[in-house]
Amino acid sequence: MSIKQILQSLLEQRILLLDGAMGTMIQKHKLSEEDYRGERFSDWHILVQGNNDLLSLTQPKIILDIHRSYLEVGADIVETNTFNATKTSMSDYQMEEFAYEINVESARLAKAACDEFSTADKPRFVAGVIGPTSRTCSLSPDVNDPGFRNVTFDELVEVYMDSTRGLIEGGADIILIETIFDTLNAKAAIFAVQEVFEQDNIELPIMISGTITDASGRTLSGQMTEAFYNSLRHAKPISIGLNCALGPDLLRQYVAEMSRVADTYVSAHPNAGLPNEFGEYDLGTITMSKQVGEWAESGLVNILGGCCGSTPEHIKCIADAIENLPPRKIPNIKPECRLSGLEAFNISDEALFVNVGERANITGSAKFKRLILNEEYEEALDICRAQVEDGAQVVDINMDEGMLDGKAAMVRFMNLIASEPDISKVPLMVDSSKWEIIEAGLKCTQGKAIVNSISLKEGKENFVKYAHLCKRYGAAIIVMAFDEAGQADTQARKIEICTNAYNILVNEVGFPAEDIIFDPNIFAVATGIEEHNNYGVDFIEATREISKNLPYAKISGGVSNVSFSFRGNNSVREAIHSVFLYHAIKAGMTMGIVNAGQLVVYDDIDPELKKAVEDVVLNTDSEAGERLVELAPKFSGTGEVQDNKKDLTWRTWSVEKRLEHSLVKGITEFIDEDTKEALEKLGRPILVIEGPLMDGMNVVGDLFGDGKMFLPQVVKSARVMKKSVAWLDPFLEAEKQECGSRTQGKILMATVKGDVHDIGKNIVGVVLSCNNYEIIDLGVMVPAETILETAIKEKVDIIGLSGLITPSLDEMVSVAKEMKRKGFELPLMIGGATTSIAHTAVKIEPQYDKGVFYVKDASKAVGVATSLLSDKLKPALVSKTKEEYEQVRLRRANKGKSKLISLEAARSNKPSIKFDNIKKPNKLGIHVFEDYDLNEIFEFIDWGTLLSHLGARR
Repeated sequence: MSIKQILQSLLEQRILLLDGAMGTMIQKHKLSEEDYRGERFSDWHILVQGNNDLLSLTQPKIILDIHRSYLEVGADIVETNTFNATKTSMSDYQMEEFAYEINVESARLAKAACDEFSTADKPRFVAGVIGPTSRTCSLSPDVNDPGFRNVTFDELVEVYMDSTRGLIEGGADIILIETIFDTLNAKAAIFAVQEVFEQDNIELPIMISGTITDASGRTLSGQMTEAFYNSLRHAKPISIGLNCALGPDLLRQYVAEMSRVADTYVSAHPNAGLPNEFGEYDLGTITMSKQVGEWAESGLVNILGGCCGSTPEHIKCIADAIENLPPRKIPNIKPECRLSGLEAFNISDEALFVNVGERANITGSAKFKRLILNEEYEEALDICRAQVEDGAQVVDINMDEGMLDGKAAMVRFMNLIASEPDISKVPLMVDSSKWEIIEAGLKCTQGKAIVNSISLKEGKENFVKYAHLCKRYGAAIIVMAFDEAGQADTQARKIEICTNAYNILVNEVGFPAEDIIFDPNIFAVATGIEEHNNYGVDFIEATREISKNLPYAKISGGVSNVSFSFRGNNSVREAIHSVFLYHAIKAGMTMGIVNAGQLVVYDDIDPELKKAVEDVVLNTDSEAGERLVELAPKFSGTGEVQDNKKDLTWRTWSVEKRLEHSLVKGITEFIDEDTKEALEKLGRPILVIEGPLMDGMNVVGDLFGDGKMFLPQVVKSARVMKKSVAWLDPFLEAEKQECGSRTQGKILMATVKGDVHDIGKNIVGVVLSCNNYEIIDLGVMVPAETILETAIKEKVDIIGLSGLITPSLDEMVSVAKEMKRKGFELPLMIGGATTSIAHTAVKIEPQYDKGVFYVKDASKAVGVATSLLSDKLKPALVSKTKEEYEQVRLRRANKGKSKLISLEAARSNKPSIKFDNIKKPNKLGIHVFEDYDLNEIFEFIDWGTLLSHLGARR
């Protein structure tokens, strides 16, 4: 049998005895500086007295005799003299180079002693001790800089791997990670130990023991007992428990808590009471043995021993007290997702819906994005704090922004969160489309986090690789319903991909099923596109099937996506969220990324609005979306409801303004006659298209960008445009040689390599198609080579690149470089949720000098494409774009160059304001000036601030 099997067999039969304190026994020898140095280190350049681990090299007989003294009184397991034998701790004595040797020799000494005392019926075991080091990964040593760390996760992993290999070489039977005061240090130790096991093809049982530092029941880094267990259970230790800091009387309740929650064996080795004023331990052997003996009688423990102050006499009395007492039976605990921040958060079958706070997501919150980009981290923390106060049980953190060092920002912000117990008490969701950012975030959280997300989009190999790493970091995972063919949009595809991923994770990776959270993709409903009408039902029904057929798996999703069509109307959006969640939760949805402070109660929704929303979400009929669009303005805050057919005063306007109005309002009733009138007035069909029709679509684009129009309204506008162009088509054919090819161009569209999102790209394609453009859609995950080869083969007029996640930005830069290298002269259109004018101007456009054009949203695509294919309009667009990009680059270059003065200097420069001559106004309250000469107030305007807000400041 393996060592682990032998230990398990013994632990089922009896309570095993751990040894007592090493330091207490060393102190009895009253060793001098010379004793610590020995002959080998007699000339060492600094003092080494107190370096107890060094004694394994300089006084090996003393250490060997201490082991023997504990084995003589019945200890089953003895701990190596390696509590501080890491390079990190040895640096205090400038002896880092001897850390490995100390681990080897300490293990050999313990092994030699165990071999002396081992018998067939009572084998003895060496626990190779890995201590916490003298540094903490979760706390800053600088009170003025809570984000600073004097050690990193990676540095700890490196030193722990070194120590682990030394212990194994010396003959350790068990790896004991003990006296954990910072759980993040322990996670680094677990990561290191498992890495050594994997690399060296060896596996030993792992014991874990934390320390409660005071009567508050928390570790030094703030975690409660159950949270501590949740954070580390991924190590699958043979035992987990508590030691040090407290005596048996104070430690008992926390041992009982560990016994309640742990689905493995429980250990405990408390101090011999609390130290007195001289640092000595007064708890007697009889008293201590009675106290811990009661633990055994109560069925709380499987392994018992002593820590600081305990001696062989204490261990002998404990052995007598627990003789013939049965060991604790491991409770039958139902699998459930057990998360943690400073406090435990378990998601059981009986748990209510879990709100994941969405506002600390740089891709979803303009305010949070601004704060992070301006490095206003304290204010950004306030957003997280407010989410927790509003009811978020998990906080999502995302730093995906093309103009930001996402990895550095994630580390900084996660470190700052660790110093904020009001935030860090809840579990964190580390959210990014880049694995390196996710990994950086995991290395900064001591709790059990959720990774958002991994998927099969890059194939099975990468999926398995990231799943293994998530498991090693001890994180739950969100699995997006993507594969190499793209994102799942139908019920069948959602179920297919999630089932495939589940089988790989559970059966091949060995990932705990209860830590798998599926996101089957929530898409916008009521977009005006018929194919999207069933998106709500598809998600709800897929959720029902996944919950039923994939045991213990959870369901999550980005709830705000479902209402994207009504961006700008918060009342309608909140109603959609509430109705959608009402049905999705009943179907088995476990959690969702939402703004917890803006969730309206389902029963409190206006009945008229609720009925309209329910018809849309459940897709009761094809006209549901239209009805909600018509109803939505009533709940926008203005109370105004559109009624285009009743109010016909706009029919008295000029034909250009009538066409614009029809486009903005989506009215097709008069489009043919107005198009005819415009043609008669302007003379040529191309002038109608490039004139009033494009002017109208540009207004649509501006309104949509400002959140004043909804997506289905934009689609309706595109259909009006298509109807008008269709009426003009015979006249365009007549002028085909002159302008036909320029008005009906061919556009290649592709979601770049590494990205499987295509919903936004599809909408752009619909809008462009409605305007008589031929679209060549290459789909998702398209490499640069395929894009450019197809562009040449199909003789396209424009290349359009799309992407939703941050890695897409880097790929777009690569495509632009390739276009320049291969001598392309086609204009390049850039679009997608993470794209921006800043990234386009700073990163993409400098790589390709034949025209790169950022397209903010679908409604703008028609205007840009038409201008690019028009000899008349293209020069103005190119000139305007280059000027905009140059301004963006200048602003970026100047950002952060202003010099700040000291706080003292600022205070000394404060204005002197007197309040001794304040006059009461003649009239209080609000004053309204209907007609006022602006010349009188111009001199009071801060033009710098105004122009800056308008984007006109250089």
